[in-house]
Amino acid sequence: MSEYVINDNGAWCWFQDERALVDQETGTLLVGSMAVAEGEGGEGRSGNVELTIVDLASRTARVVVLHEALEPDDHDVPALWHRSDGRWLAAYTKHKSDDLLRWRISEPGEGTRWGQERTFDWAPYTQGRGVTYANLHELDGRLYCFTRAVNDDPCALVSDDDGDTWAYAGKIFTRPKVGYVNGYTRYSATDGRIDLVTTDHHPRDFDNSIYHGYFSGGALHRSDGSTVHDHLFDAGADAPSQVELTTVLGAGEVLDGVRLTHAWTSDIRRAADGTIVATLTARGDDEPASPDEEFARMRPVLDHRFVYARKEPGREWMLHSLGKAGAGLLPHEQDYTGLATIDPYDVDSVYVSTPFDPRTGAETAHHEIYSGRTTDAGATWDWTPVTENSAVDNLRPIVAPGDPGRVALLWFRGEMTASQHYRCEVVLRDTPRTSEPHDEAQREEENAR
Repeated sequence: MSEYVINDNGAWCWFQDERALVDQETGTLLVGSMAVAEGEGGEGRSGNVELTIVDLASRTARVVVLHEALEPDDHDVPALWHRSDGRWLAAYTKHKSDDLLRWRISEPGEGTRWGQERTFDWAPYTQGRGVTYANLHELDGRLYCFTRAVNDDPCALVSDDDGDTWAYAGKIFTRPKVGYVNGYTRYSATDGRIDLVTTDHHPRDFDNSIYHGYFSGGALHRSDGSTVHDHLFDAGADAPSQVELTTVLGAGEVLDGVRLTHAWTSDIRRAADGTIVATLTARGDDEPASPDEEFARMRPVLDHRFVYARKEPGREWMLHSLGKAGAGLLPHEQDYTGLATIDPYDVDSVYVSTPFDPRTGAETAHHEIYSGRTTDAGATWDWTPVTENSAVDNLRPIVAPGDPGRVALLWFRGEMTASQHYRCEVVLRDTPRTSEPHDEAQREEENAR
């Protein structure tokens, strides 16, 4: 089934989740995005926090505005949660320009009618320095909203009423700030735990490593299960540093003959058998920095690489190359790429956005989407083009969870010159799942649903 446009003005950042969800019972897909003045509708839609509701059977879409003219910035895209009472929760923030978490809750059974916007004010904790991002995940019956907040560290709010009200839980990590912010973190909640991968700082300010840990049993753990911190979060100043977690990719590590630096997180998923997979990006053309060199170097980066990191139960992390990610996507954000995402129901399957065909290494005129599949835990890959010979870039793919029987692949395509300036449309390719999940445990989990 070919792709089709579901929103003619939209894009998203990648540090909010879930940005898209499928309601298997109703056959409905919800995906959040941000409209800007360069897109369809012009200034009249600029800064709108939008939610596209797609009837997957009829391939019809309706756009609902959650907040008009909030701010034209893809960092403001909402995170979504499907509540046990059939209502939807959408949470969103500005891009560090105020201290409010905003959220709305839908009427039961559908996503077109929503209650009034509510807010949580972070200012008593941030001293008015702003918050960014929302990530909604559940653990042991409690809902968490992970946000970049106090000291620009990853922090958490908690809710015991499915998002009706929120309270401050504390920091996840803390450390002295270097440059813009501390730690870019991706989260995945499965089977009584929340896994995460995170960085030191922003990659333009610091030669990041990538670290992994998980929340379970009321504590923060390393990959091997050892305890980093005996509380999930710390409301004081004693939260641990990221460096106390398990290092997945060390700064300067060599993979396939390429020295990788200034790494960034892209996606993380955990399979039913306990296998953890993360997709990462890193610079492949950096020269070692001299001791007196400033962290912030705004020179163009022409060679980024995709990395597939995988940890199977009882084994160490393994790293494999997913190929070239190309030059920095934006002139002033030299570490932005088209990104790589993981199928939430099959960690042997990834989707990448790149201007290099991974089958041949040949450069293409624009970023194209490719589907990759491995049968040997990431050592080798078979690639299939999702898009070809495009007239514009195809960027930041998402596979929406919610229905294990389908692959709801989303991306946006068009021209992007900044997080606040783009002319892009949101595209959906919805297909039945035909490939086998990577192990029997995965199949059993899907059947139980």
